[in-house]
Amino acid sequence: MLRRLNSAATLRELRDGGEGTLSELAARVGLSRPTTEGVLGELMERALVAEDAPRPGAGLGRPARRYRFRARAGHALGVDIDARRARVVVADLTGAVVGGHVAGLAEQAPPRERIAAVRAAVKAGLRDASVERRSLWAVAAGTPGVVAPDGTVTSCTVIPGWTGVRLARELGRSFPCPVLVENDANLAALAERWRGAARDADDVVCVHAALHTGMGALLGGRLHRGRWGAAGEIGMLPELGLRDTTAALVPDADPGPLFEQAERVLADAARGVPAARDAVQRLAARMARGIAAMALVLDPEMVVLGGPLIRTGDALVAELRRRVAPLCPSPVRIEASELGDESVGLGAVRLALDRIDEDLFRLDRPADTASSAADEHEAAQ
Repeated sequence: MLRRLNSAATLRELRDGGEGTLSELAARVGLSRPTTEGVLGELMERALVAEDAPRPGAGLGRPARRYRFRARAGHALGVDIDARRARVVVADLTGAVVGGHVAGLAEQAPPRERIAAVRAAVKAGLRDASVERRSLWAVAAGTPGVVAPDGTVTSCTVIPGWTGVRLARELGRSFPCPVLVENDANLAALAERWRGAARDADDVVCVHAALHTGMGALLGGRLHRGRWGAAGEIGMLPELGLRDTTAALVPDADPGPLFEQAERVLADAARGVPAARDAVQRLAARMARGIAAMALVLDPEMVVLGGPLIRTGDALVAELRRRVAPLCPSPVRIEASELGDESVGLGAVRLALDRIDEDLFRLDRPADTASSAADEHEAAQ
């Protein structure tokens, strides 16, 4: 057990704190040089640590060897699935994005066709990143709707036929590693805390404004899913004004693509077109009730506005700030997403990395499970 504790501490220090010599790492982790040397040897055998050539000109005598975390020893893959497209994000073990792909989807496509298109998008994303499938250590996918703990979509009004789809199981057939599925607003919340507007905030509500408006919540820095994965789905109550968000912005929409028309209204509002500004004000008045209700229940440090209908600094963000404030007795800090359309995909990567960390730093890890699982999957192909 002590050896595994030392190994986990050294590996985490290399990943989070950067490379170092044997002496530097021993001091940073608080271990003796012989112990650190033994740990580094084991980590190199597991292909998690590499030894780099000494830096020249470092003084008299032989330069000290340097060790670094092998960020590309494995990879995490995030997938954002919605009615119109699939976004794939491939990242190394530090979370650095190394490639990806975006593919359009037919809005009325049946589940089997949609899943096949997602698989094709994943293949294209891996090709773009020059990453082999066997290098994936965890995959996470985001989807609209309520997602049960086993990765089944138990309720979805956005994607036709999506309710009841066992998404984790369906996608899992394509990968040699764990596959997780989570609600898209929940993943957006993870992403905003990781790399967006809510960096390091512990209590956060993320509003994901799309066809409908969903919400994800972090409490004490942890994602709050609820017993059945439905936490934050207060938009199910029509009285709170969060259903049919896009349609409410363009009630007299043409038969063409709804999102494109909504984006034109938002652009016109930003330019000061009176009719468009009126439409944004009506939508903000409608959405403010639901956002205030969530803020009153959770009293968060911050509310982050994201999703396809939100643009940094646009009129809708300003109008929501103005209308939510008088509904809440405490100050409500409202910020626009810093990640835009990438929030759900990045949140999926973060969830996959968290799953990888569970295996990478677990103290009872019996063997190199990631590589053995990949070998078994490859043999089964």
